[in-house]
Amino acid sequence: MNATAEVVSISERLSQREASDPIEQALNSLSFGKRVLSLRKNQVVFSQGEPADALYYIQRGKVKLVVVSFAGKEATLSVMGKGEFFGLGSLQQRSLRLATATTLEPSVIVRIERDIMQRELRSHPRLSEVLMTQLLSRTLTLQKDLCTHIFDPSEKRLARVLLKLSRLGDESQQQVAMPKISHDTLATMVGTTRSRITYFMNKFKKLGFIDYGKEMMIHPSRLSAAIQQD
Repeated sequence: MNATAEVVSISERLSQREASDPIEQALNSLSFGKRVLSLRKNQVVFSQGEPADALYYIQRGKVKLVVVSFAGKEATLSVMGKGEFFGLGSLQQRSLRLATATTLEPSVIVRIERDIMQRELRSHPRLSEVLMTQLLSRTLTLQKDLCTHIFDPSEKRLARVLLKLSRLGDESQQQVAMPKISHDTLATMVGTTRSRITYFMNKFKKLGFIDYGKEMMIHPSRLSAAIQQD
């Protein structure tokens, strides 16, 4: 196969994969009620307390959800990547945003109005199935995170957070680039102080779980094995 034929073949495979994706199918069929947003790093998508009148789908990039208590204490609930929906609370009528969504890197996000998405879910059973699967997965993840916060020490909680973040990348690789997240943000995800995060990250580096270069690399297999041993 020559180079031109190989490029055409790859293009055809990508087109076939996109055509079989129920989410992309549904989004491509929308002629109104959606907007494609090209956002910079650290750009707010929506803020806590705002009316929840739309939900969002990540085509490229990463987004974090942060909640702030009445006392001003901040906690990072989750970090999401390509292929994930967020702002799902908007499917309820007269709801408000429970968290603030901010991009962690330049991102392309599709905004779909609530009424339009509800119609699409009725028209595309496969899309409804995919969305339900994401909801169930997040519910289970929240339950696991709650158990982790109750029973695990902060070092192990950090290891689990890093492992979760590594799954936003290519899991087939031995090393996965970690999203650019500050130690302050990691501290709010783990539920400890920034100084403790810095201490544990240095320890993980010495143990070979992570590497620092132009970007931080995580070794998922090593990190997972360390968690299993404890």
